[in-house]
Amino acid sequence: MFNARDRQTGYLFDPWDHFGPKRRRLLEESWAGLFKKEILCELPVEEMAPFYTADFGRPTKELYTMMGAIIIQQMKDLSDEETVYQLAFNQQWHYALDIPGESDQAKYICPKTLWNMRKILTDNDLDKVVFNKIIDKLAQVFSVDTTKQRIDSVHIKSNMRHLGRIGIFVQGIHKFLVNLKRQQPELFETLEKDIVDKYLPQKSLECFSMVKPSEAEKTLASVSKDLFELVQRFSAQPDVTAMHSYKLLLRILEEQCKVTEASAEKPAEVSVKPAKEVHSSSLQNPSDPDAGYDAHKGQGYQVQVMETYSTQEDEKIKSQQLNLITHVAVGPACEHDANALIPALESTQERGLAPEEVLADSLYGGDENCEAAKVMGVEVVSPVMGTLKEGSISLDDFEHSEQGKVISCPQGHAPVKVKKSNKGRYSVAFDSDHCTKCPLINDCPVKRGKKYHYLRYNDKALRIATRRKAEQTAKFKERYRWRSGIEATISEYDTRTRVKQLRVRGLKAVRFCATLKALGVNIFRATAVRKAVNLLNNGFEKEISALCHIIFILKEHFGEVWTRIKKISTQSKLHSIENLKLAA
Repeated sequence: MFNARDRQTGYLFDPWDHFGPKRRRLLEESWAGLFKKEILCELPVEEMAPFYTADFGRPTKELYTMMGAIIIQQMKDLSDEETVYQLAFNQQWHYALDIPGESDQAKYICPKTLWNMRKILTDNDLDKVVFNKIIDKLAQVFSVDTTKQRIDSVHIKSNMRHLGRIGIFVQGIHKFLVNLKRQQPELFETLEKDIVDKYLPQKSLECFSMVKPSEAEKTLASVSKDLFELVQRFSAQPDVTAMHSYKLLLRILEEQCKVTEASAEKPAEVSVKPAKEVHSSSLQNPSDPDAGYDAHKGQGYQVQVMETYSTQEDEKIKSQQLNLITHVAVGPACEHDANALIPALESTQERGLAPEEVLADSLYGGDENCEAAKVMGVEVVSPVMGTLKEGSISLDDFEHSEQGKVISCPQGHAPVKVKKSNKGRYSVAFDSDHCTKCPLINDCPVKRGKKYHYLRYNDKALRIATRRKAEQTAKFKERYRWRSGIEATISEYDTRTRVKQLRVRGLKAVRFCATLKALGVNIFRATAVRKAVNLLNNGFEKEISALCHIIFILKEHFGEVWTRIKKISTQSKLHSIENLKLAA
């Protein structure tokens, strides 16, 4: 039965006054105070309602407590057992989750309950709902300026072993044999003893990790042949082909091998593809089919992170401005960064957190992305991919008009004619007499034609040339230098939450953890900003109090002095009058 306590109604008596003012102040200044005041009541527990009945069955654990505990678990990078212990005995957690009672019903959950709740959130993509709702709340509370943002990616690993090609084949066969023995014991008994002894026992698998490099090719050919024979043997068994482990065998065969179809003269044959022909999206480990491969960073996943930033140089003011992670997206490591920019912009626009300019490295700053972002009202500040050969002349060395037409070449010669087609292609003709005598002809992009020397380019090439030229200016360098700050964010992301080494496998589970860990970084940052603001306000209050005290002392002292002056003045006047009377 659905069970969620009303978090909007306050208490008649404060249940936390037993802490005392000093401990209470520590709680209020920590992440627990921010969580209790701003986040707890915003948790979307109503999204859990479809999975429970409203009036039948045993009540669930209080859902605000459960959802909050799962968020804090990812913030603190705790195991399920550690989470159960912290919820049971940690008073900071009790304050954050607003659990004043001391009953087991309120403060105890078993690991299975925690696992079930997390599975519901993970399978139904509710981690995105939680992230978006809380980020929107923090942006509102701290008046976050989202006009300037920056984006980058970080490589993370799931809880899977790094396998080579032999290991992928062997583990795939082992997984299939284990499942076949469990689900289809009669078919398992029909297998040859050699295959079972070679791939089923765990000790036998250890032999494959000790294969010499000189024997790797021979071993790879042998295990690929065994895998192919298993696929062929059970291809007509519907109960077997429906198994997940059999589908993994088919995937390995398709991605890693070439199969020659059988003919009347010879049976079907299998051969291993060269490593260069295997795509980066191929299976990396049968225990985690969703993981991909990156040529630079290896196996695993990548997380796209976009955050706001401030160009304020004053550290005191900067400490009071919240840099908020506004977007997180998780995908296999093989996905290219160029495909991540537009979805990130669309996501922030839907929630009213869209930037006006985005800083990114060259992988995000392709011409297609820049033009698509421009339509959305966003300027992408990014270097152009690639570098020019030293000493060569490029399109940006030519002088252009505002309409994009070439006015003169680097030597100052004007073109004979300029033509633009309907498809946006330019053809610029230069006098051949000038070009043939030019000392730069060997490095110039102008090519000889029938009548003239021609420079041909299109709108895309012109835009790239213009951007490449702008990169050399001090204005661009001043704007782009703020991009490096996201490297510090990624470092904080890993240091605080250990996002690069997760306890889970599979895309959904990895996405769930990475998303809530990014939310945790935002909570830590918001706590630090609130503390800095409070310290500053307390400093002002102390200064004002001291100033008022000084004024009071001066006023009291000045009052006494003024009284004495008046008394002396009065006595002096009286004495003068008496002297005048005596003189008269």
